[in-house]
Amino acid sequence: MNNERRPQRSYFRWVILGLISIIYMLVAVDRANLGIALPSIKSEFRIDNTQAGLFATLMFVAFAIAQIPVSFLTRKIGPRGVMTVALIFTALASYLIGDSKSTFDIKLYRSLLGVAEAGVSVCCITALNNWFSVRERGTATGYYWGISKMGPVICPPISTLILQAWGWRSIFQTFAIPVLVAAFFWFLLVRSKPEQSRWVSASELDHIASTAPVPHARRPHRAATVPSWLDSLIRYRPVALITTTGGVFRSWDIMGVTIAGIFIVGIFNVFLAWIPSYLLEAKHLSVGTVGIVTMTPFAGAVLGNFSGGWLSDNILGMRRKPLMMAGALCTSFAIVCLIFSPPSAIVTGALLLVTGFVVGLGYPHFSVYPMSLTTRDVYPVAYGVTNTGAAIGAALFPLIAGMILDAASWPALFAFLAGASLLGLLILITIVEPAVKHD
Repeated sequence: MNNERRPQRSYFRWVILGLISIIYMLVAVDRANLGIALPSIKSEFRIDNTQAGLFATLMFVAFAIAQIPVSFLTRKIGPRGVMTVALIFTALASYLIGDSKSTFDIKLYRSLLGVAEAGVSVCCITALNNWFSVRERGTATGYYWGISKMGPVICPPISTLILQAWGWRSIFQTFAIPVLVAAFFWFLLVRSKPEQSRWVSASELDHIASTAPVPHARRPHRAATVPSWLDSLIRYRPVALITTTGGVFRSWDIMGVTIAGIFIVGIFNVFLAWIPSYLLEAKHLSVGTVGIVTMTPFAGAVLGNFSGGWLSDNILGMRRKPLMMAGALCTSFAIVCLIFSPPSAIVTGALLLVTGFVVGLGYPHFSVYPMSLTTRDVYPVAYGVTNTGAAIGAALFPLIAGMILDAASWPALFAFLAGASLLGLLILITIVEPAVKHD
């Protein structure tokens, strides 16, 4: 028996994962709050759907503009300081939205919210990339996106109760408080890199740096079981890691996943902004029922994120493209089914649950995919670029949705979204699947 004493094993990276997941869940609440408040805002300020869509659009325009500058700042300073400041401004902007006296105020403070949330977004994913090995990134990112999407799950019923009791302004002001609390705990507990943290053991540092497959006592690593036809379909091949900022902007694989993300993230944000209105106007559900049914696509997305991340690491051998492609294809089909949904809360809720699940399957991998193409040092810039595409989709699609609704109907909007998902699939086909080198 080997009596050699081993260093104590720490698992502090999972604490980091839990914290960034909760933080981004609070950010997601800010976005879901708008959908709940929008009917009341429209009524108070007497605006149409296109004007209402601008509230979501302006936030994501600011979010997109801030992405790349924030990514460079995060690369230079580290996520600890940038995140702390970003969370403070997120809470401030949310509170001020509730204090708005005009639609101009709402647009201004939503824009400030977009800049602040750009910092939060880049820092969360950069921290995840710094704190997890390549062999755990799919699972960790799936958990991150899944937990963060609990925001739109828990938000509708709580926000509906706040709306009915105190009005729409109190929704934004109430949810500013936990964001400030999160800023305090982030600054207290987190360091930008694991080697800077006193809570991380040497063995955990070695684990984070490793790229070898995770050993399983009952089941061998499944990477070798991936069929050759799938690798041919996804263009699986070794690639040279991108080590410079210029290389990020010259890479079609980075640009391709960025363009595809415009469509997929755009679709998801239409759900965030417009599903409550859809349930009220098209399905004629009561306000209380809307608060429950609105949760279903985001509950599905949570399950899809968890499942997609685990499948990618454990069944697909750290391949990210298959679930991105499958998610885009199935999303298009699920949205077409919504066009023919009967006016039933149960049936509509079930279809929205399935739609959220298939969107969620591929969603985490738009963040994970660039991790296999770049070094850890360059990744914040790569994520800033891909998340700029996501922000463009999130900015444009709610506005386009409002314009379609003013000019046509809900079925026309869903047909547009189904087509957008297929366009995203076509773009994904053109990028390669980078082979991850093992130790």
